Amino acid sequence: MPSALEFADVVVRREGRNIVDHVTWEVADDQRWVVLGPNGAGKTTLLQLADTLLHPTSGTVNVLGETLGRTDVFELRPRIGFASSAMARRVPRDETVLNAVMTAAYSVLGRWHESYEGIDERRAQRVLAEWKLDHLGDRLFGTLSDGEQKRVQIARAVMTDPELLLLDEPTASLDLGSREELLGLLSGFAASPTTPAMIMVTHHVEEIPVGFTHVMLMREGRSVAAGPIEETLTAEALSEAFGLPITLTSDEGRYAARAAS
Repeated sequence: MPSALEFADVVVRREGRNIVDHVTWEVADDQRWVVLGPNGAGKTTLLQLADTLLHPTSGTVNVLGETLGRTDVFELRPRIGFASSAMARRVPRDETVLNAVMTAAYSVLGRWHESYEGIDERRAQRVLAEWKLDHLGDRLFGTLSDGEQKRVQIARAVMTDPELLLLDEPTASLDLGSREELLGLLSGFAASPTTPAMIMVTHHVEEIPVGFTHVMLMREGRSVAAGPIEETLTAEALSEAFGLPITLTSDEGRYAARAAS
């Protein structure tokens, strides 16, 4: 199976510290990965490498068959979908939801003087419907709830039919109902054979959507364990990643973890 992403002995070093510490990793184009670990483990830096926003200090990063440092990242980035809370804060609050999604076609965050065709608007409307946002197309982005804004960000990320989809804590700060609604949508999206390779960063096993196939556990920039989720997501691996004894339970593809008593 072709690889969407390949890391070979990758290091990102800042101020004398390895934020990513000799990570070797491969993501096939039919895999859905979740990256777990405590704050400061290097998870977001990993996504920034995958999104071509950072280059490694050493080692090799291949994204969609292109090697960072040897390719034009501005041509590569439109092939990657990326959604994060940081990006949501950059969307103009007075932008309509439809435009917030449609402007992904030009890789801009606010509508200006771009020229869009009917096919762009129809595509944006279809994506909004897929993420249960079609009734909000004329609403201003700044008036949406946190859960709605996160879904708009994901809709924007898939607007251009990316070959790699990166999600940085998509359910963080959501209430229970909003979290479960979004996890259900992510599970359905992950199950489609036409969905691209996906990588989702989170702190909590409870936020892993059903249908995600692989997991990487990180601590202090290192990969503690990586592989198929059924084999790799264990109490022992979680305990090593988070630095305290943890118990893990699972039920129909959903997980729960707590500190061991």
